[in-house]
Amino acid sequence: MNWLPRPADGRAWVAPSLLSADFSALGADIRDMTAAGADLLHLDVMDGHFVPNLTFGPFVCEAIRRVSDLPLDAHLMISRPDRYLQQFADAGVDAITIHVEVEIPVATTLDAIGDLGLKRGISLNPGTQLNTILPILDRVDLVLVMSVQPGFGGQKFDPVAVEKIAALDALRRSTGRDFLISVDGGINAATAPACREAGADILVSGSWLFGADDRKSRVSVLAG
Repeated sequence: MNWLPRPADGRAWVAPSLLSADFSALGADIRDMTAAGADLLHLDVMDGHFVPNLTFGPFVCEAIRRVSDLPLDAHLMISRPDRYLQQFADAGVDAITIHVEVEIPVATTLDAIGDLGLKRGISLNPGTQLNTILPILDRVDLVLVMSVQPGFGGQKFDPVAVEKIAALDALRRSTGRDFLISVDGGINAATAPACREAGADILVSGSWLFGADDRKSRVSVLAG
């Protein structure tokens, strides 16, 4: 399994969100982002129920695995992630991130992800209070802070994410826990510095990265 340690202070890992890639040339886009310096790939899986959009599932994740050696974080924006953990594990992802807002036993689902040998991620929407994930932080390897409402790309960054990142980083330092902090939504040259300074380890970016002529330069800007 591929995964990443905490980055050096003041820097961040860069995770292109493949939702913004050109799916008619997905392999080429992945190879281009890898050459540009991407550290991992963010796979947005949507079911049209938990969020009002449909994207892709394990079959596409398996195809992505065949063309990339980068760590793959499958962000499951689906109502019943517990039903599909084995399929995503078989597809070759390295981490599965689920939402705290799903109406299933989140703690036992995280344990099941770990039992599959994968990194365990928990995500929360902009309107979800941080205290909802505090009881399960001992079960996670990654916390994904959403800075937009999940379901669609190109939304405006919600600064409440910076407050949550800072609170998570303070908690991490005070407790000695070693989970990574990721942020997703509206990440660009204007919003990335505040996220890094607050303690974010992974910056997920979609349209801002994939829409660039010089992707290498933009990856470097995000990394800090």
